[in-house]
Amino acid sequence: MRLKEKVAVITGGAQGLGQAMAERFADEGATVIAVDMKALTYEKNQVIGKTLDVTDTKAVQAFYDEIIKEYGQIDILINNAGITRDAMTRKMTDEDWQLVMDVNLKGVFNLTRLIGPQMETIGGGSILNISSVVGEFGNIGQANYAATKAGVIGLAKTWAKEFARKGTPVRVNAIAPGYIMTDILKTVPQDLLDKFAGMTMLKRLGEPKEIADAAVFLASDESSYITGHVLSVNGGMRL
Repeated sequence: MRLKEKVAVITGGAQGLGQAMAERFADEGATVIAVDMKALTYEKNQVIGKTLDVTDTKAVQAFYDEIIKEYGQIDILINNAGITRDAMTRKMTDEDWQLVMDVNLKGVFNLTRLIGPQMETIGGGSILNISSVVGEFGNIGQANYAATKAGVIGLAKTWAKEFARKGTPVRVNAIAPGYIMTDILKTVPQDLLDKFAGMTMLKRLGEPKEIADAAVFLASDESSYITGHVLSVNGGMRL
């Protein structure tokens, strides 16, 4: 098991990619604390579900203190929590712009500014920011989402430099998924799904497990010489 005795925090763990990563990390031996805005229930004993608003600075501090007190350290952080509020730029409201900024960027910052330095103290760790193909290439009607997903790439590259500047092997990377068959995508009309699949070189959509597999690799010692990298997992959508 590649993550045996590791403690992993995964945000946005209630469904989709977060749930897939939580279960996959548990299978690899990690103790997983999966957090989300709503209550979480997992069958696997190694996955502990907790409710957390990642935009609430005080709540994040309390959560961090609780996890350190109970488990001693955090070895892996997956910044996965994210939302969309799509609209053309000329029609986007201030509220929809700010909400996406708060969850997708501030939430990532709130946890990492506590856990990153802690990883320096314990002698290493792995942080993954979940970005998107939209963060790499943009998308009509998603200016707010694209900005945040590009932003977490910038944060990953910055933190890869900051947290390792004293020689401690704290690695920070990003994963940029393409169109993945989560529950949200299953509500999209089939003709659009076929269109998305046709845009990839592999002519199909991705599965949550494929993102989870990539995350396990980047979180494990198998990627010990990889940091500041963006791994695009999109079926060859943008070649």
